[in-house]
Amino acid sequence: MSIAYRSSEVPAVLIEPTNRRIRLKLGDRFIADTTGAIVIYENGGHPTYYLPKADFIAGVLKPSTKTEPSSLFGTKVYWSLEGTAQENQAWGFDGSAIGLSELSDYVTVDWGSVRWFEEDEEIFRHPRNVYKRIDTIPSSRLVEVFVDGKLVARTERAIFLFETGLIARYYFPVEDLVAGALIPSDLITYCPYKGAASYYHFDLDGIRHENIVWYYPEPIAESGKIKGLISFYNEKIDEIRVSSGGAV
Repeated sequence: MSIAYRSSEVPAVLIEPTNRRIRLKLGDRFIADTTGAIVIYENGGHPTYYLPKADFIAGVLKPSTKTEPSSLFGTKVYWSLEGTAQENQAWGFDGSAIGLSELSDYVTVDWGSVRWFEEDEEIFRHPRNVYKRIDTIPSSRLVEVFVDGKLVARTERAIFLFETGLIARYYFPVEDLVAGALIPSDLITYCPYKGAASYYHFDLDGIRHENIVWYYPEPIAESGKIKGLISFYNEKIDEIRVSSGGAV
């Protein structure tokens, strides 16, 4: 049985079921497998999956003595994961603050303590928000990138990436750099909507700008058009200048 709840008060809360199969992997075994998860959105933040306690393998959730009050959902109750040195990696709520006692049947796990899967695809950082979208659109508008007052890239074959609630990003072939040099970085970050991003430092006239360029070597299918293209960190450079496109 799934539950649903919506509050328009501040902080706003949305609880709804999901039809996605959610699995959690700890080490080399799956410790939870469910098609009965719920998603909780708190005040416009990232969604969180909560799984029925009954869909964890027997004995993996070890009750903890730790509890905390929560004005949003009621008492917060913790569990530890069997076979790990850490404690209190899992938690749930009794639902008393919103009159939803069924909430006590669900538990979530600290994101970094396990690997998360939607169906057969591993997901990173947090669940994808079904109310958020990414559009990757080819554009012939002129895009110019300036670092330290100098034009370093010029392209008319960028992919514009529009992500709900965020500024636009511009991805283009590395061949469209006109100045500076890319220096490989060890940094890797993960986006639920695009995949794993690798980074470059950018060297310009002997000055190194750390991790201001990134690319997706193997983006997830929905963002496939940006594969291998580079993007500059808008907020960390002088300017990204985009032409209006002119008259039609």
